[in-house]
Amino acid sequence: MQASLLAFKERFPQIALATVERSRTRLAAALRNGAIDVLIVTGSLPLLDTEEMPLWSERVLLALPHDHPLAGRETVCWTDLRGETVLLSHYDAGKELEDLLISKLFSPEDRPKIERHDVSRGIVKSLISMHTGISLVLESDMGANFAGLTYRELRDGSAPSRFDFSAHWRAENNNPALQEFLKLLSERYSPPVGR
Repeated sequence: MQASLLAFKERFPQIALATVERSRTRLAAALRNGAIDVLIVTGSLPLLDTEEMPLWSERVLLALPHDHPLAGRETVCWTDLRGETVLLSHYDAGKELEDLLISKLFSPEDRPKIERHDVSRGIVKSLISMHTGISLVLESDMGANFAGLTYRELRDGSAPSRFDFSAHWRAENNNPALQEFLKLLSERYSPPVGR
């Protein structure tokens, strides 16, 4: 996403971009009432009268203190989370990560304790560094360095667990800036013809 925003700013330096981080419900409401032009979210967003464009995919990682017992492993399986405390944000993609965790660990006794916090992912990382738990994060979260944290790939069998991202906008929104941003996303993330 960062690369797309930078490319857009280079092409259109006169356009002021504003980003918003809220719960998925509040973002969907803001999209419906025209307060925002486009949502970039994990997975699909079933909203009436909206368009959708699939974008990229990211691995799901485990963020944990550098001295945590699981930090010594190259990869971690979902079943290794038993007995842990998993800290999640109410913001995107916290709910989706929780749903994924529950889908991977069917039995409640195999699941870690889940603590939900109404804070940004950055604050969750701060809580992890204070040894209050571990968290599920997306691959792009590794780019924001945070002292004392280690990231490990979460695997389901032999493959990493992944999340897909997509863009959503109102079909009747004819904002020229939105149209240019969607064009840029299409150039960057559409599969080549013939695939």
